[in-house]
Amino acid sequence: MTTAPGQVPVAQSMPPRHPLDPDPARATKARAVFALGLIAALTGLFVGGLVPATVALQLARQARREAYASGGFLTGAAWLRRGERLAWTGLVLVAVSVVAAVVIGVVRLADASYGQDFAPNVD
Repeated sequence: MTTAPGQVPVAQSMPPRHPLDPDPARATKARAVFALGLIAALTGLFVGGLVPATVALQLARQARREAYASGGFLTGAAWLRRGERLAWTGLVLVAVSVVAAVVIGVVRLADASYGQDFAPNVD
């Protein structure tokens, strides 16, 4: 780069890339983690969110490993974080619904009478 006399050369903010370096690309697993996390959060109260949340958390783990191994050429960390949060939200909703079902079941069981209920005039 040539400069006029008296000017300071302009410093580049990033070093030039090697021509054989791949272009940064969004990880496809990041989208899948977000979609599965969203499904888990939406179906968490119906206990259907357990499977998508588990799969989302496993995919997020794999995607983080691949992104680390790629040296920064795989992007999508924000989608991964959002998907993981939604998956954990789905798991919490599943736990809340299971605990509520157990409490309701125990209360109904405690309210039920045991044994045979005979008429008052039977010995």
